[in-house]
Amino acid sequence: MTTTETTVREIAVGNPATIRVFETLGIDYCCGGKRSLSEACERAGVPMAHVQELLANAGKNAQADSGNPWNEVPLKVLTGHIVAKHHAYVRQETPRLEGLLRKVISRHGAAHPEVRQIEDLFLAMAEELNTHMLKEEEVLFPYIVKMEAAAVAGETAEPAFFGPVTGPIANMMADHDDAGALLGRIRELSGNFTPPAGSCPTYCGLYQGLEEFERDLHRHVHLENNILFPRAVQMEMRTVVHSAN
Repeated sequence: MTTTETTVREIAVGNPATIRVFETLGIDYCCGGKRSLSEACERAGVPMAHVQELLANAGKNAQADSGNPWNEVPLKVLTGHIVAKHHAYVRQETPRLEGLLRKVISRHGAAHPEVRQIEDLFLAMAEELNTHMLKEEEVLFPYIVKMEAAAVAGETAEPAFFGPVTGPIANMMADHDDAGALLGRIRELSGNFTPPAGSCPTYCGLYQGLEEFERDLHRHVHLENNILFPRAVQMEMRTVVHSAN
């Protein structure tokens, strides 16, 4: 049962259909998922009663809209989905948006200097995300899959060279916070991704692309922060024996 003190994370994990509600209202369900519903509504400046009504309606259509139950599928499937869908999306969209930024700056940079700031922020975020994704794909995700395979086989997994999985997970979550903050600043500078009146198609396409990038990153972070990482920590507790030294 959802109450005012239920966390946004718990709501989003329990019924993925509510993610659309949170996105529409500007409620952070990924990095800010630990906040209670009442706190999240207050921060977003939306009436609690209205949000509860929308969440209740989303619940009625949960079966049709929820998609895969990511809190139940094997972690190998979940990590594979994150890489194939969200990591691939970042790698595909980053150069496209960088190109649009260059075009808009060349044509409209003098009249709209904020676009140069947006470019700096986006490039910094893209560089950080690239390193972040490589660490996940080459180190963290393979270890999680290895743990799961050991658990399925009823075996004990060898500890990772980096120690408990909580260490790299904390680093990944910090990266998520940084990326979210950079995108939040981009949203502010762009007036909630609203191009100036009479903007050319390139300008409009840039802001639409940035908004879609933010939306995808929110879903990406939600799958990791709220589902993958907690499950990985629980699995390690059951599967891996760490030295007391």
